[in-house]
Amino acid sequence: MKRFLLLTILAGALASCNLPSDQPGLDDTSSPEASGETLPLPGEVIDPASLVYLGAFRLPENRERPLTFEYGGNAMTFRPDGDPTGPKDGFPGSLFITGHDRLPYGELPDGSQVAEIDIPIPVIGSIESLNRAEFLQDFQDVSAGHFTEMEEIVRTGLLYLDHPATGPIIHIAWGQHIEPDPTVATHGWFSADLSDPAFHGTWFIADQSWYNLNDYMLEIPADWADAYAQGFLLGTGRFKDGGWSGMGPVLVAYRPWDDLGAPYPSGASIPSITLLHYATSIETDSIERALLGYQHPDEWSGAAWLEDASSRSALVFAGAKSSGTKYWYGYINPAGPEYPCVDEAVTDFLTCRLEDGSACPPEDFVECAGHNDYRGWWTTRWDAQIIFYDPAELARVALGEIQSWEPQPYATLDIDDYLYDNPAEIESDLLGTGDQRRYRIGDLTFDRRNGILYLLELFADGAAPVVHVWQIND
Repeated sequence: MKRFLLLTILAGALASCNLPSDQPGLDDTSSPEASGETLPLPGEVIDPASLVYLGAFRLPENRERPLTFEYGGNAMTFRPDGDPTGPKDGFPGSLFITGHDRLPYGELPDGSQVAEIDIPIPVIGSIESLNRAEFLQDFQDVSAGHFTEMEEIVRTGLLYLDHPATGPIIHIAWGQHIEPDPTVATHGWFSADLSDPAFHGTWFIADQSWYNLNDYMLEIPADWADAYAQGFLLGTGRFKDGGWSGMGPVLVAYRPWDDLGAPYPSGASIPSITLLHYATSIETDSIERALLGYQHPDEWSGAAWLEDASSRSALVFAGAKSSGTKYWYGYINPAGPEYPCVDEAVTDFLTCRLEDGSACPPEDFVECAGHNDYRGWWTTRWDAQIIFYDPAELARVALGEIQSWEPQPYATLDIDDYLYDNPAEIESDLLGTGDQRRYRIGDLTFDRRNGILYLLELFADGAAPVVHVWQIND
């Protein structure tokens, strides 16, 4: 059953925090307020209860890697004019989705290829009952020769945008688990004709940490971008567990072409504006200036900017939210999900915390016997969620009225009841089981014309994702 929780932000709690004095990513003349211009803030927000679940569909049949969606679904984007000869079934357009992730050490250097698929009618039912999408464009290695320094636990984002200045382009963000040394460029674009990608880039995003940028992407509505973000239409961001990118999701606005529509030269640093960024664990050991309820094992892997026919809007992020009574850096404890199992060799940060962010009792700082080798952030429980932000709060950040860590979600939609939860138990040692199941959600994308939201659930159809579908009900 659909559930949502309205979150109240306490001004007193915010006021008690240690506020930084500057706004990263903005200069003295970057906002309309700085030039003396006063702008109205955006209007009403979307109620999560208006999102109606329509069902899911399967991706095309799997083949040999890398030409397969198995171990894929890292990135997805919607094309409004895709599949123009398809059936008039209420689901126009197409989806570009990445296949099997690129792998390091020469194992799969041509992974993370991109394919375009049609959109069948979603079905509420078993995996076997779901309709299956078909290829419109088969897998192509559109990033061949690019991002070659980043192959280990790849993070990618895609955004289809048909702008008058550039024509139909797919923008791409690329990263991996740990920043390469030296830092490398993270963004580019390629043609929607996958057989002739005509890749441009790669580019750096100026004045940003490498960890802020290289995962999800979204389109910022043009009128909002013109009013508050210097016309920067592209949103890019990342959340990295452990608070490396910030203790909550990040959103940065940029535009990779000049006033004539020409792309920046390869290696350029593109101007950016920070719209959402919480304190990092590098800045502070405390859980502060953070997403309310933040925990280090949180996962935010997809983002979209929603609008409906009544001009209501919301910025949403999807992922698996850690909601454990305890969370720790280490391993799953074979004795049960309620018991931590820390890595005793790690001593440079607090490796076990209680739900409120305080330290676990001393007896929990023990490396348990019989654990597997999948080290990372673990928790007693993850919940699959979509969180909703008011774009008016981001406008206040852009105008310099509040800090980039002050916006908080106004609502949360729990989506666990819709998920298939890895029924084939693929990679259960890595992914976890039961309440400790992680890496559930891939990416989000939005059909703005028809109010349809698409979400990838990873490891739902064997090792392949399925696409879940919601529609905003006016």
